Amino acid sequence: MTGTAQDASRAAAPAPPPRKHPGAFGFHDVSARFSILGVWAALIVVYSFTEPTLFPRTGTYQTIFGSQQPLVFMTMALMCTIVVGEFVDLSVPAVFGFSATILPVLVVNHSWGVWPASLAAIAAAVVVGLIQGLLVVRLHVNTIVVTLGMSTLLEGLSLWMSNMSTISGLPSSFGSIANQDVGGLPVDFYYGLALVLIFAYILWATPLGRHMRFVGASREVSRLSGVRVDRIRLGAFTFAGLLSGIGGVIAAAALGGYDATTANSFLLPTFAAVFLSTAILEPGRFNPLGTLLGIYFLATGILGLQLLGLQAWVSQVFYGGILVVAVTISTLLHRRSS
Repeated sequence: MTGTAQDASRAAAPAPPPRKHPGAFGFHDVSARFSILGVWAALIVVYSFTEPTLFPRTGTYQTIFGSQQPLVFMTMALMCTIVVGEFVDLSVPAVFGFSATILPVLVVNHSWGVWPASLAAIAAAVVVGLIQGLLVVRLHVNTIVVTLGMSTLLEGLSLWMSNMSTISGLPSSFGSIANQDVGGLPVDFYYGLALVLIFAYILWATPLGRHMRFVGASREVSRLSGVRVDRIRLGAFTFAGLLSGIGGVIAAAALGGYDATTANSFLLPTFAAVFLSTAILEPGRFNPLGTLLGIYFLATGILGLQLLGLQAWVSQVFYGGILVVAVTISTLLHRRSS
């Protein structure tokens, strides 16, 4: 490393915090890390008392934890780009829906086998991620323009391929890769859990994860320190496409088909859960475990309100409100840490 790079690295590095007794947490530490979990617990208590015949039931919790696989994969895909500093990837739900539409279209309408069709659907999502990465990283096109345009393009292609109707008829045996019951929950719940744990391990315990965080914090300092910034950013977009594609295939298998018109409905909850993670476990930082907890917090809130008799529009109000609150919390925590 050159002297200039060393000086830049030292200048960018924050001063080490005061040492605390091992395992000690102040009140502000605990409240910053676990306040959302306290609100989640309070929601459960309130809903259990207001709807005692509906909410505190095993089936309710199975619904909350067993129906969020699409959101888990989409949030992890979004995390890939957000961690490296690309905060506005609007294409994730559209890539997910594109992959989930390709699979039943190839199998039902064109008589492909389910496994070749699954590989084709995932490959298409990876190619989309790679193209977006090349446009943003190599050609320096604005991220919002690229991802918004790609999202609209993919939604149109999905509607065209499906003739604006639900394509169903995937083999029931194929559905077992997602719906097989394991401990009272579908097996795709465990796919999502494994994905989150692996992603968390990569970010916390590997050089790749540290470099991704470093690039997200400062591209120029990372470049001066010898980190291959463009390669990491391009890889983030490509891997986001891979995760969206895999998630889409699993979702189509679980449903036996897919309705291309539903993809856009995931945009708000995806961003809300990811930004909510900055107020869970690691204040001010996007983190996979916090995102997972945020997903189930949001699912609990929506289901409880629906059981209270509120209409479907309440989900948009809830997700939109949570997104505003989460972004505000993230901004305040970032200023505090700075």
